[in-house]
Amino acid sequence: MMNVLYLPELREMLAENDHQGLLEFCTALHPARTAEFMEALTIDEVWNVLRHADTQLQSEIFAYFEHPFQVEIIESRDPAEVAEMIACMSADDRVDLLSGVDEEAVTVILSLLPLEERRDFQRLSGHPEGTAGAIMTTEVARLSEDLTVRQALEELTRQAEHLETVYYIYIVDENDRLHGVVSTRQLVSSLGKSDRKLSELMEPEVIHCQVTEDQEEVLRKMADYDLLAIPVVDDTLQLVGIITHDDILDVVLEEAEEDAYRAAAVEPLEDSYLQTPIITLSWKRGVWLIILFIGALFTSMALGHFQEELNKFAWLVPFIPLVISTGGNTGNQSATLIIMALNKGDLTARDWFMVVRREILMGLILGSLLSILGYGIAFTEAPSAFAALVVPITVLAVVIAGTTVGSSLPLLFKSINLDPALMSNPFVAGIIDFLGIVIYMSVAILLLGD
Repeated sequence: MMNVLYLPELREMLAENDHQGLLEFCTALHPARTAEFMEALTIDEVWNVLRHADTQLQSEIFAYFEHPFQVEIIESRDPAEVAEMIACMSADDRVDLLSGVDEEAVTVILSLLPLEERRDFQRLSGHPEGTAGAIMTTEVARLSEDLTVRQALEELTRQAEHLETVYYIYIVDENDRLHGVVSTRQLVSSLGKSDRKLSELMEPEVIHCQVTEDQEEVLRKMADYDLLAIPVVDDTLQLVGIITHDDILDVVLEEAEEDAYRAAAVEPLEDSYLQTPIITLSWKRGVWLIILFIGALFTSMALGHFQEELNKFAWLVPFIPLVISTGGNTGNQSATLIIMALNKGDLTARDWFMVVRREILMGLILGSLLSILGYGIAFTEAPSAFAALVVPITVLAVVIAGTTVGSSLPLLFKSINLDPALMSNPFVAGIIDFLGIVIYMSVAILLLGD
């Protein structure tokens, strides 16, 4: 919902070209709040407000607008107007912004940026989506191991203006290869020994990631080691960038959002729900619904195949929803547990045998418990105590099938480098529904006769 609290005042100041008032509006609040109060303005009005702030503040406020709105602003303005503001952005934010802008406009804007910013853009935009290189920034504090503490602080003061963060200072050799890390706190607390060299002060064992490493692996490393930032290196251990906690937070939200979509059998949306065209949204939902529909068709065909038996043993029919839902729910539990364990790094595809063995045992325990309940209910409807055994035997078999299928499929997808979340709950339930019918009727035929 748009915040229109300051809308009349803003438009009045724009009409009067009140530079002092608009400057005060831009500087008085946190940039995020300033952006929020500007949401109801038109693109031209937003830009007219921003031009009253200095370039650095412009870029900070601009960063809090929704990405589609940012793209609209960039594409509607003269490239010369926006190039200076874009140059003030961090390298990774600049790449994210321009990735959605028209190619011709990007070419013109890049030609107006300083040479170093253009090179950074080309380097970062060349990395595949979803890798460490795609989310890193090249603005990293790096110092030579030969510097003393005093020299390091002086050099850091010179670099600080162009750095996104100075939580950690990375120590490199003459070829920019990563040798160690020193925290800012260590540097400041070592001022009493200002002649001490960084090579003596640094921690040589640096947790780092490869530029081609998957962003999920980077997320896991930062979480495991409680890092505020992690250095990114190439194959020769040359320091090429850094991933900060705010970058990885974006990854957390992105991965969680993607998994939530896939868990509901929906293709992840690229834009917000309201900004996604109906046709696109229908396709992203429809393609999976068609697949699930075909799966449900197999279940219906299985029921049709056993129609004669169902007519003969009509008392079995009311228990069909009980049997298939029990198997589906069990499979969904197993799939969710395994997908979460894979995402957290607690499991790998190589643990398949151990996982399946545990889930079969779990199926025996849960299935036995539910079978007792199932027999008690079936006993009241079945023609005999022996006939009632069909339900508990089926429940036991279906629960074991559910735990086995639900745990195996995410591991299978992981082993062939597909997202385990693709094997979401609706897919597992669909498979177990079909198996449940086949198992149920097979048990009935076996016990009660053809």
